[in-house]
Amino acid sequence: MKKIIVFLLFCAILLPLFSFPAAGAVFDGELQAAAAVLYEPETGTFLYEKEADLALPPASVTKVMTILLICEAIDSGKLSPDESVTVSEHASSMGGSQVFLSPGEEMKVAELLKCIVVASANDAAVAMAEHLAGSEDSFVAEMNRRAESLGMKNTHFENVTGLDDTVTNHVTSARDIALMSAELIVKHPKILEYSGIWMDSIRGGSFTLTNTNRLIRFYPGATGLKTGSTAKAKFCISATAERSGLKLIAVIMAAPTRDIRNAEAKKLLDFGFANYEIYRSEGSAIDGIPLTGGERKSFSASYPSFQRLVEKGKARAVRAEREMEESYAAPIAPGEIVGKIFYTLDGEKLGETDIKATDGAEKIGFWGIVRRVAQKIISFYPDISENNA
Repeated sequence: MKKIIVFLLFCAILLPLFSFPAAGAVFDGELQAAAAVLYEPETGTFLYEKEADLALPPASVTKVMTILLICEAIDSGKLSPDESVTVSEHASSMGGSQVFLSPGEEMKVAELLKCIVVASANDAAVAMAEHLAGSEDSFVAEMNRRAESLGMKNTHFENVTGLDDTVTNHVTSARDIALMSAELIVKHPKILEYSGIWMDSIRGGSFTLTNTNRLIRFYPGATGLKTGSTAKAKFCISATAERSGLKLIAVIMAAPTRDIRNAEAKKLLDFGFANYEIYRSEGSAIDGIPLTGGERKSFSASYPSFQRLVEKGKARAVRAEREMEESYAAPIAPGEIVGKIFYTLDGEKLGETDIKATDGAEKIGFWGIVRRVAQKIISFYPDISENNA
């Protein structure tokens, strides 16, 4: 019995030293940040959570939502990147991070967006909000509506900048930041061209912009996205990165220092890249599916792409199996489910996709049958067709 107890104690001591990947992967680091998440945006998987739903002030990470609404306006055609924006007195009065816009100064949307993303410019954010919605308050109302539509349950915005000296309930959570960050980088990937800038300039090169996100320069694979810090919020970041097709979002809130914030974001990203990868299967068309009793003898179908997060090194072991009938009876309607693709890994089901008909096929009628019989007769007696000619 003593030997058994000693052996169990020995195992208990060694167990924390081992890292178990994928489904069993456990992040064993201690974070000093008050809240944090690691999120894979394409499959919507949270890989790590610490106080993920705790509502906290986000500082300038607020601007992820500001940027999202600007990008949606551009992509919808409501706003042009070459459109000029006139800066108001209110916008130019913003403190904190800024590019020192003057009242009445004009700047194009693309330049203002770059100022917001790279330099976290509060004056540029307010100028864009006023240009789009008529006032900052109207834009903030739209931010809150959009947050609700994204399922951000612990968020309430009071301004477009994240400045929190005069606000009373400007908060969001690590989970909610991940959700809006994912919406931005997945639906509007062009924004990464801005967030990946380390240094640039405006006003014809007379004013230099330096990215507030140091991971862009010092972390391999970093693509963005937004930092923030105030005395109330401490140090926050939504850090995005991509390696070998795997996209990750690490959110850190209320870290005690900038260096700790950056180190803990890197630690989460390292954990994700070390333990996970994406399995991807492209969608495909299936032609020539046999059809009986129809106007045509075959029809076509297709199935969509499929992706899942799996243990690193396991993507090649995923198996895709098609389940379909040998033939189908008419009628077949476009969009009708005619089969499935099942995806498994080590005997466990990962998921499935529907195979849907892409072209309809009506049931053959009386005259269709007559025509088909006539065609067969002609094919057997080609002299008939030659004599008719």
